[in-house]
Amino acid sequence: MPAPDSEITRFEARSPGGPVLRGQIEGDGSDLVLLHGLTATRRNVVQGSRLLVREGFRLTAYDARGHGESGPAPAQDAYEYPDLVADLAAVVDSAGASRPVLVGSSMGAATAMAFALAEPAAVSALVQITPAYAGEPRQEERDYWDSLAEPLERGDLDSFVHRSGADDLPERFREGARLATRQRMERHRDLGAVAQALRVTPHSAAFEGLGLLEGLEVPVLVVGSRDDSDPRHPLAVAEDYARRLPRGRLVVEDHGSAPLAWQGAQLSRAIAAFLAQL
Repeated sequence: MPAPDSEITRFEARSPGGPVLRGQIEGDGSDLVLLHGLTATRRNVVQGSRLLVREGFRLTAYDARGHGESGPAPAQDAYEYPDLVADLAAVVDSAGASRPVLVGSSMGAATAMAFALAEPAAVSALVQITPAYAGEPRQEERDYWDSLAEPLERGDLDSFVHRSGADDLPERFREGARLATRQRMERHRDLGAVAQALRVTPHSAAFEGLGLLEGLEVPVLVVGSRDDSDPRHPLAVAEDYARRLPRGRLVVEDHGSAPLAWQGAQLSRAIAAFLAQL
């Protein structure tokens, strides 16, 4: 088991024709690659928890194109899922991650699933955290993300936080959600690039139809969240994933609790427990 103060190694990767992707590697042991969601950064997958490093895993985390410290896409329309999958392949190769477990949240979950469907032998397992992609782009989701792009394009974080839906959550979650949203956005070098991703990624197809999940024999942990606290990631989608996947398993927070996806330590424990049983 690595020491709690295990060294962090920073790296850069680039897919063919793509931007510079920046990330970090920490720990020793079996490889886990972390993929964050739209408007997030690499810090927002296990929310800064180091439990998986202490449990003996090697974590590779990176900022998606246009996000965090990574460069913007070379063209305004180059934020589609095939671009993100190519970036993931470049990161896996650059990090020397051998048949990694792909741990993806939201957009990262769809990217990881698309990668696994194309190259199932290249991964050992998946963790799908609050998947929202229901087999095709949804107009409701496109409209939502388009509405968030506009305030980012003019650098108005107050309007972005308001439009994000934080104010519509149950009162016990509102203040924390507002603060977390603002802090997340302040970590991006280029808000214009994030805005462009918002206008492109939700309009693209990660893969064609949920029926493809029924042929994927890779073990998959699906982390759902309840709709009262996280309506952007419908629990019904997570439940559908778990039903369709031959080796799928669903975990959800208790009623009234904050989503597991927001609680890095509890999420990491659920991941570690899942992997210990493989």
